[in-house]
Amino acid sequence: MLTAARPAPALSVIIPASNEEGWIGRCLAAVLASDPVPAGAEVIVVANGCRDGTADVARGFAAQAQQAGWSLTVIEREKGSKPGALNAGDAVARGECRAYLDADCVVTPGVMAALARALSGEAPRYAGATPVVPRARSALTRAYGRFWQSLPFARSVAPGYGLFAVNAAGRARWGEFPRIISDDTFVRLQFQPEERVQVPDRYDWPMAEGLAALVKVRRRQDAGMAEIAALHPGLLAREGKARLTLPGLAGLALRDPVGFCAYGAVSLAVRRRRGGAEFTRGRS
Repeated sequence: MLTAARPAPALSVIIPASNEEGWIGRCLAAVLASDPVPAGAEVIVVANGCRDGTADVARGFAAQAQQAGWSLTVIEREKGSKPGALNAGDAVARGECRAYLDADCVVTPGVMAALARALSGEAPRYAGATPVVPRARSALTRAYGRFWQSLPFARSVAPGYGLFAVNAAGRARWGEFPRIISDDTFVRLQFQPEERVQVPDRYDWPMAEGLAALVKVRRRQDAGMAEIAALHPGLLAREGKARLTLPGLAGLALRDPVGFCAYGAVSLAVRRRRGGAEFTRGRS
């Protein structure tokens, strides 16, 4: 573990990273180039059952972190488990506010300071930045992603995929992260819609490339929602997103028929071949 002794910061950014050697550098470089966070910030990378150089790449940012005024901690865990990684990061985090960031996301400079400002105050609060799906290599993924971003969940306030943050009162809403597929949805639904806020600062959230990868990720997403419905049925009442009616879906299809066909093809493939919900980002 690499750490530096500093006063407790206002914000802790926790990054679970499983075999993210090719992505963690861009993620960390962007975080450490952030605008100053009032009262300081730290970043904690949890290399989670990695079989690659994720931890070494992260440790290579020690000098940049020091120069930027951030505290950097790198933890290595032998066993892969995203909830376990989140809990390990929480166990050493010192900030009252917590941001949880996927290792393949890239934030713009204002994101972390804006989240810290949005989380100020005593009332429980959940905050997110504005997600952007960068241009994919696959034409299918570009069409699917374009249509997916027009759906009610993706257009809801602070949807939380890839990045979400809570203040101290908000973090008290739950204990350890449970062994659950959809940790981001579990946390977001600890809060009523009026307790969620989205800052305009943007971050990139890459989408899986190609049909097979999209099907794997979509299957996992569906399994995650089914798991929450079974284990925590009361949480779904807090969703707060607009309902997608048949006329609404028809309107979306007319505006983007290619995207609708791509989305439909993935949905059909998911229904035709159900499988396990192993962790995957579906990259190729």
